Amino acid sequence: MTRRATLALALLACAGAAQAARESVLRQVDLPHNYYWRELYVPQLTTGPDFASFTPESDALIYSMGGSLWRQRIDSDTATELTHAPRSYDNQPDVARDGRSAVFTRYDGNAVELWQLDLTTGREHALTSDGAVNLEPRLSPDARHITWVSTQGTGHFNLFIADIDANGLHHARPLLGERKTTLDRYYYSAFDHAINPSWSPDGKTIYYVSNPEIAWGTGDLWSVPVTDPSKRTKVLSEETSWNARPEPNPDGRRLLYTSYHGRQWQQLWLTTPEGAAPLPLTFGDFDRRNARWSPDGKRIAYIDNQPSSGDVGNTALRVVTALGGATTTIQPIHRHYKTPRTRLVLDIVDEHGERTPARVAVIGPDGRAYAPDDAWMHADDGFDPALQSTETHYFHCAPPCALDVPAGSVKLWVQHGFAYAPWRKTVDVSAGHDVSLRAALVPQPLPAAFGDWISADLHIHMNYGGHYRNTPANLARQARAEDLDLAYDLVVNKEERIPDIAAFRTDADPASLPRSLVLHGQEYHTSFWGHLGLLNLGDHFITPDFSAYRHTAMASPYPHNGVIADLAHAQGGLVGYVHPFDTLPDPAHDAVLSNELPADVINGKVDYIEVIGFSDHKATAQVWYRLLNLGFHLPTGAGTDAMANYASLRGPVGLNRVFLDTGGKRDAATAMGALKAGRSFASNGPLLGLLLDDAKPGDTITTGRHHYRVALRSPVAVEHLELVHNGQVVKVFELGSNHQTFDDEGDIDLDGGWLLLRAWNDGADPQVLDIYPYATTNPVWLGDRGRTPSAHDDAAWFADWLTRTIEAATARDDYNTAEEKRATLDYLSQAREAYRAMAGNQTSNEPTRSSR
Repeated sequence: MTRRATLALALLACAGAAQAARESVLRQVDLPHNYYWRELYVPQLTTGPDFASFTPESDALIYSMGGSLWRQRIDSDTATELTHAPRSYDNQPDVARDGRSAVFTRYDGNAVELWQLDLTTGREHALTSDGAVNLEPRLSPDARHITWVSTQGTGHFNLFIADIDANGLHHARPLLGERKTTLDRYYYSAFDHAINPSWSPDGKTIYYVSNPEIAWGTGDLWSVPVTDPSKRTKVLSEETSWNARPEPNPDGRRLLYTSYHGRQWQQLWLTTPEGAAPLPLTFGDFDRRNARWSPDGKRIAYIDNQPSSGDVGNTALRVVTALGGATTTIQPIHRHYKTPRTRLVLDIVDEHGERTPARVAVIGPDGRAYAPDDAWMHADDGFDPALQSTETHYFHCAPPCALDVPAGSVKLWVQHGFAYAPWRKTVDVSAGHDVSLRAALVPQPLPAAFGDWISADLHIHMNYGGHYRNTPANLARQARAEDLDLAYDLVVNKEERIPDIAAFRTDADPASLPRSLVLHGQEYHTSFWGHLGLLNLGDHFITPDFSAYRHTAMASPYPHNGVIADLAHAQGGLVGYVHPFDTLPDPAHDAVLSNELPADVINGKVDYIEVIGFSDHKATAQVWYRLLNLGFHLPTGAGTDAMANYASLRGPVGLNRVFLDTGGKRDAATAMGALKAGRSFASNGPLLGLLLDDAKPGDTITTGRHHYRVALRSPVAVEHLELVHNGQVVKVFELGSNHQTFDDEGDIDLDGGWLLLRAWNDGADPQVLDIYPYATTNPVWLGDRGRTPSAHDDAAWFADWLTRTIEAATARDDYNTAEEKRATLDYLSQAREAYRAMAGNQTSNEPTRSSR
């Protein structure tokens, strides 16, 4: 694919470029839920090691780290860089048995291609150039063949095989072909995948993972004869979560793989090629993965994320003896780089001159991202190819931060939440000359008259199967770097496991910081009704944590979300609909419409909705406006749905947040009171202030002529700032030359209903790591009339919506009992009739929403 001229980093682009075309990373992969497979399967840029392969003598390793391949002896603390490609990142090395070459993957922001490295001469050459995603290359024992996983031709992960020599690949072909399942799948493609290949010692068999007729999980361990792919055989049924990577030992009698097998964390397990009962080889409350046998069978190398003494679980490379369990950590204390380096030290201070943690992005003269050796490197989940060559990478810095960068022009971007202006600098560094920089952050808060705000991200997952091992203490540090006051860790299942179940508690986590409070709530999962956020649970975690999982023992659509909301409210909790809509629901044309939101709102079950979240903010706002038009005082919250231990995420923590007018108090009770009362605004960047006479969002005033005051403070340029009355724009503000700071006041005539202020852009802005900048206040309510003139049509629309939801619920054949089905359909039908009554009665001023 030919690319237009690109810039190295979002911070170099002009802010607010009209109609910026943000695209998903590796958009050529045709699988749902790319935020799962990209993190759990595709290699990521990490400062620590990620994949390793032994050299033939079993005394050294070639491994990936920081986007390069490195060689290091097991008994040494010195690593030598073998590859370093501009604007690209290398990973997944596999060393030939004769030690002369290695194959690996290279990601350039567009595709992942296979490359070969001559370990004697250092020569590199590409093996593929098809623009696909090519992963997990494995050489046969005689180094004459190669197998790997590719999306070539289909967009799905399939096994390929080819002959290989010094001139490249020959006779490349799919090994198994495509197969479509008969099952309904939610997190996985309708087409089976085949991943995690490895060779048997005699080169006749390939072991791999696949999911024929499996609805949940990555699949089972399989084997296939290379010369007769029709004779594939299941080895072991297992929930493998993308990286089981079955690996035979050198004599072929045992099969090493990774599993969590009824636990919360992945460890190393052993079975046999015949699928004998598996037994664990390692233990611990952290992940071990990407394991490889040494050629002599005496050692196993693997990657883990065991938290260190600093309470941070970065990736690390270990070697353990197969007999005895003695473990060696491969520490690259001394590094021999391919290019000259210098030490860059960054200090960050606030307006008081006090050191302040912040998010930092650093791009070297080679177009690659850099971070301190012990920092967690994170990556955005999308970017505009016209403005960047790859996605933005960043880390959180507790200053001072020191990192090694290549000599030349280095670009830096520092961001500390939304109330500080971004800090940017380009500095030329020379090899061997240390450079110290001081980033002085400049505040740009809203005027005090609009409120005394704290910010909260209502939807974070501390751990969710990612590269890193997070802790409450580190989550608090992440929040502090993002200037986030409240971080809600919503404990939830990742398919069979619930990684953070041990962290759940009903009070604030003792690891919280004075200015960044960590709280633990719950996300209730169902692929049918819509996901719920449950905050401030006062007694216990609600189980089961999911329903309506087809083809499982918890397939029944009961309990529906209304039942779960009642259970949460009984504990004093708040219930919200999270990441609601990627597109505007269409009751007339949607193939299936099962979301339960309208029924739960009219029955008084919902306390907030994430208008700004991991969804399309504009589409969600259109649904929200219709509910407001019916008189439902449903406030907006905001949540990033950040998987805070991912290397690649739609984030960071606090990307989508709600600002709560609490008088500056940071306790959970005051914050939740402000959330439920609507004394707030939600944003992914712009700060908004709205006063109508002396009323703030959440207040109710009389109809008539009012004096408004508005304020905008934004770290990025805003294209549109508008007053919205009953879903219609009634005032467009001309922002002039400054699209980041704006104040205005005037008079406006308003009848009943509601009024809010919103800011938005048409397209993406590279400085906001979201689909586009967006912010909205909650409404100021007008008069005592609960419904707007459009209420008739809005109620009819929701009634039609629920008709489709009833159709979907009726079609399900997996309720446990007839009573479950009857109760569910009755609940939906009663809600639909209430909307029909509202649609047919335009004289009543009050909504029929029941109260708790």
